[in-house]
Amino acid sequence: MGTRTPRTFEDLLAKYPKAVQTTAVAARQALRSWLPEVQEEVDASASLIGFHYGPGYRGLVCTLLVSKTGVKLGLVRGAELSDPRRLLEGRGKVHRYIPLEGVSDLEQAGVGPLVKAAHAAWKERN
Repeated sequence: MGTRTPRTFEDLLAKYPKAVQTTAVAARQALRSWLPEVQEEVDASASLIGFHYGPGYRGLVCTLLVSKTGVKLGLVRGAELSDPRRLLEGRGKVHRYIPLEGVSDLEQAGVGPLVKAAHAAWKERN
């Protein structure tokens, strides 16, 4: 019997350390509060959860990328967002992410406003 492909958020998290699971669960809850009626989709091959308002890449607002050392809160077109607190990392020309090493990182001033700004920018594009 081969390994089963994770289909749910919980299935995906099961293979990660408890601290990473706790951070990912808290991030998911925060995203659900910041992004009303957002839908989520697990991409097991990429170890990420996409948060979107429509099908495909065009509907995507942000992602949670899970690894053994932490969680990255990815913002679609984050390079275009104002980031006065310099929370966004990454060198890509389009996307940026906020590293989350623990639940307290979600409480940093600026995290919620960046997610809401990404959502507002998505609405303007669509």
